[in-house]
Amino acid sequence: MKLSEKVASMALSPIRKFAPIAKEREEQGVKIYYLNIGQPDIETPSCFVEAIQSFDEDVIEYANSQGLDPLVDAICDYFESYGMHYEKEDIMITNGGSEALSMVYNCILNPGDNILVPEPYYTNYDAFVAMTSGYIKPITTSPEEGYFFADAEKIEKCIDENTKAICLPAPGNPTGRTLSLDDIRVICEVAEKHDLWIIADEVYREFVYDGGEMTSFGMLPEFADRVVIVDSISKRYSSCGARIGFIVTKNKDMQEGLMKIAQGRLCVPTLEQIGATELFRLPKSYYDEVCAEYESRRDAAYAEISKIPGVVCQKPGGSFYLMAKLPVDNAEDFLLFMLHDFEDNGETVMFTPAEGFYATEGLGKEEIRIAYVLNAKDMARSAELIRLGIEAYNNRK
Repeated sequence: MKLSEKVASMALSPIRKFAPIAKEREEQGVKIYYLNIGQPDIETPSCFVEAIQSFDEDVIEYANSQGLDPLVDAICDYFESYGMHYEKEDIMITNGGSEALSMVYNCILNPGDNILVPEPYYTNYDAFVAMTSGYIKPITTSPEEGYFFADAEKIEKCIDENTKAICLPAPGNPTGRTLSLDDIRVICEVAEKHDLWIIADEVYREFVYDGGEMTSFGMLPEFADRVVIVDSISKRYSSCGARIGFIVTKNKDMQEGLMKIAQGRLCVPTLEQIGATELFRLPKSYYDEVCAEYESRRDAAYAEISKIPGVVCQKPGGSFYLMAKLPVDNAEDFLLFMLHDFEDNGETVMFTPAEGFYATEGLGKEEIRIAYVLNAKDMARSAELIRLGIEAYNNRK
């Protein structure tokens, strides 16, 4: 018996595959600072659990396939607060942002079709697209240019007769790249010219720093018919395990296709939807406080990373990730050295080698992604360990 060619072509996550090595080192008594996974440590707002605890029905019934009405209404109100108007029929609740992406890809891709994605990109895009028998065509960016991709000529060079969509995170994972409204317009105009869908992964929407303006692909209503926004409560509300995501689009054909898939998987968990409803009723001051905390963590990490001689790293403007091109010959080999052979005062660090975030072979070998999800003091120490580790690694070689 054999597995399908689709699943055989898929790779294990480069974000998680070194975890067993780190666990083994921890069992030896070494403290490890984990910067490899975007798991926030900020406390989940208490209203989420309180709402679930207040549930007093005798039976936990199926929810409808679109999602609970109170949650859909709360999401509409959330967007309205930013000047973006959506009706209830424009919203589809999903099992996290991951299912949202998978559902959208299945709605638009036939075998052999492709989507354009700026590289480096969130590695799970590969798995979601592979499940459709489609593939990713990368829009290549570089650390030297700050991973910039909102350029019409650069995008159009990648379009072919099988291209169906442009998919992009805004702000970016893994780069932290943000988009201005002018950048968004450039991308939308290219998509309109070539009749492409725009899949906007906006799970980090509020995570914009240095006084930057929060933007969304929903802010240009003239392109609404081709825009599909994917979102989630995971990062915004530090609720990764709740697995509540949603899709926002005014395109009726897309909504009909999504409903076919949604009915096939029945529904999203009822209790988590009840909790998520209250999260969307939090005041905007909540986002301000969370952003200020992540900005301080970014600043602590960036200040220390910048001390590394020969490093290429531009300060990210959003999300909670930082990419850096290090003065090492191979970032994966360097990580293995950090986990197996290096410690400073009984401590070492785990990050993610960036090669797995690229589709183009050979790129990213010297780059790493760190998630600044620890407090500022620990972020500074983690980045210091990377700097000290590079010195030891290069001296050994």
